[in-house]
Amino acid sequence: MPSTKKLKLEELGRIDVETFKQTEKIPLVVVLDNIRSMHNVGSVFRTADAFLVEKIILCGITPQPPHREIHKAALGATESVDWIYKKNITEAIEYLKKENFKIMGIEQTTHSEIITEFNIDKKGKYALVLGNEVDGLSEEALPLYDTFLEIPQLGTKHSLNVSVCAGIAMWEFFKNLK
Repeated sequence: MPSTKKLKLEELGRIDVETFKQTEKIPLVVVLDNIRSMHNVGSVFRTADAFLVEKIILCGITPQPPHREIHKAALGATESVDWIYKKNITEAIEYLKKENFKIMGIEQTTHSEIITEFNIDKKGKYALVLGNEVDGLSEEALPLYDTFLEIPQLGTKHSLNVSVCAGIAMWEFFKNLK
């Protein structure tokens, strides 16, 4: 096996922000419903940039850029990924339904499907909603979702960090929509 070396930043061939803005995105919106941690918000922005997500919608108490703590994790992705703010999750879901997005709650519910078993239609438009780090998705909006997806977990813990969950969910949709 030949000698392996790590690639330097300039060898990665990454695009600049303006080129990113012009690049075709996958039909996926990520919605953050009352996320508390600025680091989680920044991490979701960074992952959304990596997977060419169309937009992020920040709702409720979710912190908004610009902020130093969001930037620490986002590393500039708040400049490349489009985002908007909606007052609450109901307003965000209504906005997305008018745009013909299927609303997917990432949550463990009595009717959730395992994310890897969900049939992702390449012609569909999807919104992944991730809830608060402690309380999950807002209860009042549960009837508005088209379906709920969960990530299988086989250990002793009952949940994943919201930014880790977002990364797994975005990857699952990216690999099926790209």
